[in-house]
Amino acid sequence: QVVLVESGGGSVQAGGSLRLSCTASASILNMNYMGWYRQTPGKERELVAGFIGSIRREYTDDVKGRFTISKDNGQKTMYLQMNSLKPEDSGVYYCRMRGFREYWGQGTQVTVSS
Repeated sequence: QVVLVESGGGSVQAGGSLRLSCTASASILNMNYMGWYRQTPGKERELVAGFIGSIRREYTDDVKGRFTISKDNGQKTMYLQMNSLKPEDSGVYYCRMRGFREYWGQGTQVTVSS
């Protein structure tokens, strides 16, 4: 069982930045998918950014150019650098990793005020 622990959420004003971290309790080298998702009240969880395989990155259109997903295998951590934040970026952000099984973090709240 792999446990994912997220951190880095908080409240910022529009235009500000946050960096989310997702640290795994075991190696992430064998994860074949890693990503960040966002959920807002009344809506389903949606993909924000992800790794396909170990190198290729994907982003939802509304965050392209503002968010960057990265990882540090040695630290067993995935990051989401969020710049030029907008109020519509607000929500609970979850990390997800998939290896032999699928794992989710507990979620971290991001609130962007106008």
